[in-house]
Amino acid sequence: MGPGLLSSVYDGIQRPLPILRDKTGDYIFRGVTAPGLDREKKWEFKPVVKKGDAVSPGQIIGTVMEGTIEHRIMVPPGLEGKVEDIKSGSFTVEETVAKVGGQDIIMMQKWPVRVPRPVREKMQPDIPLVTGQRVLDTMFPLAKGGAAAIPGGFGTGKTVTQQQLAKWSDAEIVVYIGCGERGNEMTEVLTEFPALEDPKTGNPLMNRTVLIANTSNMPVAAREASVYTGMTIAEYYRDMGYNVSLMADSTSRWAEAMREISSRLEEMPGEEGYPAYLAGRLSEFYERACRAVALCGEEGSISVIGAVSPPGGDISEPVSQNTLRIVRVFWALDTKLRERRHFPAINWLTSYSLYNKQLSQWYSDEVAADFPALREWAMLTLQKESELQEIVQLVGSDALPDEQKATLEVSKMIREIFLQQNAYHPVDTYSPMSRQYVMLKLIRKYADLSAKAVQAGVPLDKFVSIPARQRFIRAKLETNIDAELKAVGEDMDAQFKALGV
Repeated sequence: MGPGLLSSVYDGIQRPLPILRDKTGDYIFRGVTAPGLDREKKWEFKPVVKKGDAVSPGQIIGTVMEGTIEHRIMVPPGLEGKVEDIKSGSFTVEETVAKVGGQDIIMMQKWPVRVPRPVREKMQPDIPLVTGQRVLDTMFPLAKGGAAAIPGGFGTGKTVTQQQLAKWSDAEIVVYIGCGERGNEMTEVLTEFPALEDPKTGNPLMNRTVLIANTSNMPVAAREASVYTGMTIAEYYRDMGYNVSLMADSTSRWAEAMREISSRLEEMPGEEGYPAYLAGRLSEFYERACRAVALCGEEGSISVIGAVSPPGGDISEPVSQNTLRIVRVFWALDTKLRERRHFPAINWLTSYSLYNKQLSQWYSDEVAADFPALREWAMLTLQKESELQEIVQLVGSDALPDEQKATLEVSKMIREIFLQQNAYHPVDTYSPMSRQYVMLKLIRKYADLSAKAVQAGVPLDKFVSIPARQRFIRAKLETNIDAELKAVGEDMDAQFKALGV
């Protein structure tokens, strides 16, 4: 690990695939290898400590600019003492830049991938990973340093969701592990990720991304190792004080690799042929996600989003069930929502986040004091809709009283205006927390005014078809969206007032 990791594409055991392709062509031959970091390239090293300073394990002794990211060169864990010598200038990753306690320090570190890197202190996950995706940030938030599972059936938008998370989440580094995916799926990721623009800098998103591509026809041992390789790279950047977002796609293929290796070793099989230690291995992996004070004193985090690909979409199988026991956020992608062209196709009735209580204080302080209560109201409305839909299917909507019909209209607004989000629209692709609050507040205002209208005896069709509602639907796609939302609120007040409410 060292300068040169970012924008690289590796296989499961950190062999750089572009270099292997130059050596062997489209297929990797047995025994072919190449170093994970370029040994020839020189990096400009700037020291931040001086000769005679006492340094401890993990302390930052200098920096190297790796594109737009400041790569912090750290004292290796287990080494401490006084700085006997430190240099400034251009060096390769193998050249000595400092001497501490009689040992030479180079810009490269080596670490066994199955051993978690040490931290000074683990912290409570009470800050959300803000993604700009309304259904995730408001309904089912993931904390920085937390773990989430996202099952990905064909065509449900798993890859687009992960791209949105990589592009918009407030993490500085992205590690994407393609573990055991089909070649054409991995090709899609390898061609689309370099083409994505980083909205923070305007540069390619690859400049702060590490891709690990281990397709299903690559050696099974490398596939089993790939998730550990990605996690160790993520821990290395966390130790510098960065927030890292790690996508593992998919942990089901990783479990299948474990099953294959286990059967070759003639170990006693567990449920569905998976090894008996499947749950333990999954726990070891997800528990390396954390928000922590690194050895250098900086605060960093690793947030893990593990995609699960259950055969036939059946989440009762062992990998899905063991994953759900470990992670605290479950984003359930739904094929029925995909068929209705509702994206992101995350089912609001089966998904959940166990971080809501821990994150409530952050939302109250940073967004609005009533934001957690608004979220609870929206979820309750969606649950009421689900119950009413069962009645509608039996007796039809005409049998419902106006109050319940109004509830159905409000929940429709939550679904179509708030939860639906167009990843390819320049305005709608990202929604800051302040805007999410305004949108939800407007829907709540409409619900309150509707309830008053029903009590005042106003016919349902009068307030369902008010122009402000149609303007609201269009507003989220307007360039001047914030001014439009304000105008929608004013229109709503005026139009309900005209109805006598």
